[in-house]
Amino acid sequence: MTSKQRAYLKSLAMNLEPVMQIGKGSVTPEIVAAVDEAYNTRELIKISVLKNCFDDPKEIAEVIAERTHSQVVQVIGKKIILYRPDKEKPKIILP
Repeated sequence: MTSKQRAYLKSLAMNLEPVMQIGKGSVTPEIVAAVDEAYNTRELIKISVLKNCFDDPKEIAEVIAERTHSQVVQVIGKKIILYRPDKEKPKIILP
């Protein structure tokens, strides 16, 4: 992913609300399954890491991206933005 594409995805994600929150349980198979399920309706996902989760958000993002075959767009503080294009009908066309 180029820096121009990453910047475009960041701009799209600014108005998104987090679709899920990760708490003290950190990354569980249920969380990974929920993120994978969320990709059925959208390509860009924002996740919020709660204060009671002591794991590093960057590590959480990498683990989730690896397990869901997606890409980490950005990690700012406790917010994670992930992207996975739809195989049949991509809604987001990258520049």
